[in-house]
Amino acid sequence: MSNETLTEAKRAKKDEFYTQFTDIQREMDAYLEYDENVFKGKTILLPCDDPEWSNFTKFFAQNFSRFGLKKLISTSFAVESKALKSGYQPSLFEESNPIFDKKKTRLNGKIFTLSKDISGDGRIDIDDIEWKYLDGDGDFQSSEITNLRNEADIIITNPPFSLFKEFLSWIFEGKKEFVIIGNMNAITYKEVFPLLKDNKMWTGKRFNQRVDGKNMTFIVPDDYPLSGTEVEKDKDGRKLISVSGTGWYTNLVHGRRHEPLKLMTKADNLRFNKKLKDKYAYEKYQNYNAIEVPYTESIPSDYKGVMGVPISFLNKYCPEQFEIVGMCENFDLYGLRTKKYSSEECKEAYYKKFNKEGTYDLNASAVLLKEGILEKSYQRVLIRHKNNENNS
Repeated sequence: MSNETLTEAKRAKKDEFYTQFTDIQREMDAYLEYDENVFKGKTILLPCDDPEWSNFTKFFAQNFSRFGLKKLISTSFAVESKALKSGYQPSLFEESNPIFDKKKTRLNGKIFTLSKDISGDGRIDIDDIEWKYLDGDGDFQSSEITNLRNEADIIITNPPFSLFKEFLSWIFEGKKEFVIIGNMNAITYKEVFPLLKDNKMWTGKRFNQRVDGKNMTFIVPDDYPLSGTEVEKDKDGRKLISVSGTGWYTNLVHGRRHEPLKLMTKADNLRFNKKLKDKYAYEKYQNYNAIEVPYTESIPSDYKGVMGVPISFLNKYCPEQFEIVGMCENFDLYGLRTKKYSSEECKEAYYKKFNKEGTYDLNASAVLLKEGILEKSYQRVLIRHKNNENNS
């Protein structure tokens, strides 16, 4: 599934992308490998979840005792608030419960809790989950769900794609630890990037990576249209869509975060591009005091100035090795831009590049000069090495 298709899903608020059990397990294992007690004694909240469909509740209920959890809380959204409401059928799990109410099922969200052995089998697991209807529809921004946020220690979920910024703000407002799924493009949001820059959050273990030959793959409702090359059905007939540029964001520490990135030495650089005589063989930006590094793998080991790197670098960012100084963007939030192009210059650049009238927004990114023509680079994060004797 392309980013364009994901954007359409966001615009249409078709947010029912359900995470696979194996993806949850692989990610949580990364935090447990770093700290085996990361979840011990903690209350975990799974908002925007739906245990009849989702695997988050199943995973943490199954591992409740092994992780040493204090309490598990999961909340679902009311049917009338979902894109799949027209084809919704209550599950047997729901209909067989004495508290089942046909009207409330459509208008109210639900809350599922797990904290004790109620089945009497001597263990705490999915058979001990209790549920009831919420007073409201389960919107995470409601006071009802916010109170649950305040009770929790860690928030883990796949939030609605269309509300990612709002959901992240809601988490930080509560000063909570979290592990959530989002699209790589969120890195460029002015509400998100400062959190990454200041090391208040980072990417998780898996981010924009193919595993078993696939991008991160989600289960979608039966009425969801399948399109693109990475779509399929599983053995149970459920629809699956693989989404590129997707992964985990978190403020929980995992081992990969502190692994130094292998850098390109001068000898590597000469082999990389023998034709260029320049020591680094990297172009300089026209509107930032920085060099263009087109690939994360080609970051030079001994350059002491600022470097523009792809946003995918953040998945390999080691805070002991690099400092994030800013991003090439329209608002110039960090005062790093050395030149602002006028509207006339943008029009002239467009004409030179495309040989027709138009406007080339040169202020939205870093700019390179190639054969006398101004070229916008892809979105770049600006970094420099830590502990340089001279960072100028």
